[in-house]
Amino acid sequence: MTEETPGFDEKPDVPSGASPDDAEPKAAAPSSEEGAAPAGDANENAGLVAQLDQVRTALNERTADLQRLQAEYQNYRRRVERDRVAVKEVAVANLLSELLPMLDDIGRAREHGELVGGFKSVAESLETVIAKMGLQQFGKEGEPFDPTIHEALMHSYAPDVTETTCVAILQPGYRIGERTIRPARVAVAEPQPGAQPAKAEEGTEATDGSDSAENKESGGPDEG
Repeated sequence: MTEETPGFDEKPDVPSGASPDDAEPKAAAPSSEEGAAPAGDANENAGLVAQLDQVRTALNERTADLQRLQAEYQNYRRRVERDRVAVKEVAVANLLSELLPMLDDIGRAREHGELVGGFKSVAESLETVIAKMGLQQFGKEGEPFDPTIHEALMHSYAPDVTETTCVAILQPGYRIGERTIRPARVAVAEPQPGAQPAKAEEGTEATDGSDSAENKESGGPDEG
């Protein structure tokens, strides 16, 4: 008895009533996860973009806050520096105001020739120190009267002035920069009332007189 060896042409067993196609292996159907992969990536990208926008918005807000804080700090520094300078000027002005009577005494002694010896050295040293502190003296004879820096203590009329003029400095004025510590106390003179009209009338009368003289010399306009 001979053993039969199955050949390569043998087909797998097929149940009865089934078609041959049922015996062939079927291709695996794509899973639902593979089909949903692109949609998931799009959602993830959208989430990253939204987070990036939020970060940018927060960064812009923090940058604006930093710039505003820096501007406020700069304004604070300028205000502190301005206040510091103002306080210093007030303190110096108050100190020098207490020294003005002494400076007046030195000025009177110099006018009378009494500023000599050690007193002269001390006076000159004091004047040098206050000059370094910014104290300036003002007020001269012959300058126009300015009520903002002059204080008129005496008043008179003079025919040789054309406006209110300081004709004598009774006490010099002092200032520090633009701050006036004490106005100059002066005697002022104003133009003589009616001086200019009187001169004009004299000139008119002289002209009329010369015209009358010319008319008389020529025989008058009715003669001839």
